[in-house]
Amino acid sequence: MLQSSDNPQKFSPNTFAPAKTVGTPVEQASIGRSLVIKGEIKGDESIYIDGQIEGAINFNGHRVTVGRNGKVNANISAREVVVMGSVKGNVQCTDRVDIRAEGCITGDIVTQRISVEDGALLTGSVQIRTSTETKTADNKADGKKDNKPHIHAPKPTAAEPEANDKWLEEEPLTAAAGK
Repeated sequence: MLQSSDNPQKFSPNTFAPAKTVGTPVEQASIGRSLVIKGEIKGDESIYIDGQIEGAINFNGHRVTVGRNGKVNANISAREVVVMGSVKGNVQCTDRVDIRAEGCITGDIVTQRISVEDGALLTGSVQIRTSTETKTADNKADGKKDNKPHIHAPKPTAAEPEANDKWLEEEPLTAAAGK
């Protein structure tokens, strides 16, 4: 198995070609930072917004990402929303909202999961829903009828203090010596 020195084979360590990995490209639309759009935007693919949007954004089943330069003055409806820029409007997600450290949301959020990094700003309410509640809300938004019975409880009123708050009105206890 030894080769003779008469016929040396040339071996170059740089001739190795790595195998190319084939991955599915992520379909994502992009709105550049110089674009200003007024109106409704909807689609069947994810979108990255680095410009200015005013109106409504509907990407149900897909991701909406607001980049660092993005300024959105619109209600957003999507499967997932990632905010690194500024959003003024309500956000409704079927999966998750992610507000990064430099992100800012002013508006109400309805989602299953939420992540807010240190330094992010959030002004508004957050309502966490289960997956069944989210599907029911999506069906109503799509015009589908939900045949399940719904129970509506009356809203509590603040007319009387709760029984648990009575302890605030009682006088403090004092220790009696010798009893």
